[in-house]
Amino acid sequence: MLNSVSNTSSTSTAGQSSSVVATSAADMQNQFLTLLVAQLKNQDPMSPMDNAQMTSQMAQISTVTGIEKLNDTVKSVTGQFSTLQMLQGSNLIGHTILTEGDQLGMAVTEGEDEDGAPVVYQRGTAAFDLDGLASNVTVQITTGSGQLVDTLELGSANPGRNYFTWDGSGYEGDLSDLRFKVVATNGQDQVGLTQLAPNAVVATSLTNEGLMLELANGSSVNYSSVKAVF
Repeated sequence: MLNSVSNTSSTSTAGQSSSVVATSAADMQNQFLTLLVAQLKNQDPMSPMDNAQMTSQMAQISTVTGIEKLNDTVKSVTGQFSTLQMLQGSNLIGHTILTEGDQLGMAVTEGEDEDGAPVVYQRGTAAFDLDGLASNVTVQITTGSGQLVDTLELGSANPGRNYFTWDGSGYEGDLSDLRFKVVATNGQDQVGLTQLAPNAVVATSLTNEGLMLELANGSSVNYSSVKAVF
């Protein structure tokens, strides 16, 4: 008879287990407690449940509940971080940033020459990071199609960030189309470098890729790509 009771209990418990679907940690906990009470009521008096096994099961359900609470906390913190990052990004609107690229930043100003006649100055600026000491640095100013406009001989340069300015007052082409290419050598050896293009930030947006900065030239870059802010 005792064996018969035990088998009935197992069948009943299995039936309950297969018919109940937990949708959350709270549901799983309620389901676990219901099954546990049923097992205790129908257990074989000659072979009671193992305390260690019951304790292990209770520890497992507690772990599941804790994980669900942790996930909720992480989601909340992530949302707050995204909002904070958006506010930080909005502070960059109207500022110029440096990111990897080859577009020459052009500025147009009006002034007067030595005789007092009005004159328009067109100056291009950009930067580059050198991996090592360079004995000779050359900057080629080109159009978007690769046509050479001018060449700057900067001479030697130290490792790290370097800036240059190009006087393009006599250039009559499309200023927004100008590009630059830096070549650095140390003796016969090529020096590694990263070209950095300046661009004004006009807007920010939050996407699946994170905080994006929309630039005046129509492109967008990730917030993490910013090398410097002016």
